[in-house]
Parts: sequence; structure tokens; C-alpha cells
Amino acid sequence: MRLTKIEINGFKSFAKKTEIQVEKGITAIIGPNGSGKSNIADAVRWVLGEQSARVLRGTKMEDIIFGGADSRRPMGFAEVSVTFDNTSPENRLDCPYDEVTVTRRYYRAGESEYFINRRPCRLRD
Repeated sequence: MRLTKIEINGFKSFAKKTEIQVEKGITAIIGPNGSGKSNIADAVRWVLGEQSARVLRGTKMEDIIFGGADSRRPMGFAEVSVTFDNTSPENRLDCPYDEVTVTRRYYRAGESEYFINRRPCRLRD
């Protein structure tokens, strides 16, 4: 199992949908201060089930939703998806798919949704 793609939309500083392809051999994300490196790490942690806003460097869960800027209105939700290559025979997830996408969506009203390969599921799944 290998991480191949991260999609972020409305999460913290990512107001526009952003897709990051994770090619083989990539082991780190680098960039200048303020470029969003920590927000990418927070997004991955969050989509995989983190429940504490404090661990995500916020005070309440709504803090993960893009709050707006001079040129852009606040978003109503945050969504993050991570895609895994599930073809490795040694490190395979127990599911029939060769590619597995885990998605989490959180609305400003406090509702949260989870998906595996775009099918609704529970956090426990």
C-alpha cells in the first residue's frame, strides 16, 4: 500500500481544490515558511480519522474550514481525499480494490461524512 494522491478542498489554507500527486520516491514535502506544508500533514491526519481540533492546531473543528480572505469568501465545508495504491501483495489492505480512496468531508454546521471509494461509510470502517 502506497500513498499516490492527496486532494484537498476548503481545508485550512486550501481554498481551491488542490491535487498533489505523490510519485514513487517522494519522502518529504518542502517549501518556504507559510506555504502550507503543515496544513498538508494536518489534512492527511484528519482524513484518516483525527478527532481532536487541538492536534490539528485549532480550537474547534470548524477551524479546519477555509475562513475566507480579502478576495475569497469563507467555504461551507472542508474535504480531503487520500488515494492508496493497493496492488502490493505484501502490504495490501483487506479489500478487493487495487486503488482505495478515503474521503472525509466536514460542514460548518458540524456534520461530518466519510467515504471509501466514494461510497458512504462510518469512521470506524
